[in-house]
Amino acid sequence: MDDLQFRRQAYGDPNNQSDEFLAHLAENEDDAKFVKDLKAFDQKLTQALAIDVPEGLADKLLLRQQLSQHQQTKKRGRYMMAMAASVAFVVGVSFSMLRFTPVNLSENSLAHVHHETKALVMEQDIGFNDVNFKLASLKGLSDSKFIKQPGRVFYTSYCDFQGVKSLHLVMADELGNKVTLFIVPAESRMVLEEAFADNQYKGQSFQTANAYMVLVGEPASDLDFVKKEVENTFI
Repeated sequence: MDDLQFRRQAYGDPNNQSDEFLAHLAENEDDAKFVKDLKAFDQKLTQALAIDVPEGLADKLLLRQQLSQHQQTKKRGRYMMAMAASVAFVVGVSFSMLRFTPVNLSENSLAHVHHETKALVMEQDIGFNDVNFKLASLKGLSDSKFIKQPGRVFYTSYCDFQGVKSLHLVMADELGNKVTLFIVPAESRMVLEEAFADNQYKGQSFQTANAYMVLVGEPASDLDFVKKEVENTFI
């Protein structure tokens, strides 16, 4: 089976059980991993069509719509392709391309904050050891950690920056205003802006050895205070 024939069959039916298809997978480790990823994504789409929306899929679709509104030069129709589950080939290509397209951290961060409003109403008290536990699972950040509590942490969760698993925190500035911090593993396709804003939030970014730190808050928030807290506690 040549590579083109394999790709067509993999996109059309990643659960193909033909002898030729299975033999190809047994002989090609990379293609086997690729089919495994397609099966996982196909399962999520099947669950979505059954109305039982899996955690994360709906957020990603809505987040893409938020990005479309923020950029203004793109149309919603571009993202509606992800909902055309019957066109398995198109969905497969779109899923793969996310790994290679540039990621504008400021636009993605603003879209996340606008979309995930529940994060800003949380009132938990999360210890830095719990944050470190989540950090350990991020690619390239297994050795990074907070050495002490970086002020109050209200909320922590994983988030997705176009295929890059990242960490989403909500912290407090000196006056108790809530500031969102995204910790994103460093990759060459990331586009970093030191300062940015929209009509509701302002933001700033900086880089550590292995990660990009993106801060987003309301106009009255003291982002510099939170930045110093992070710089003094994160290694």
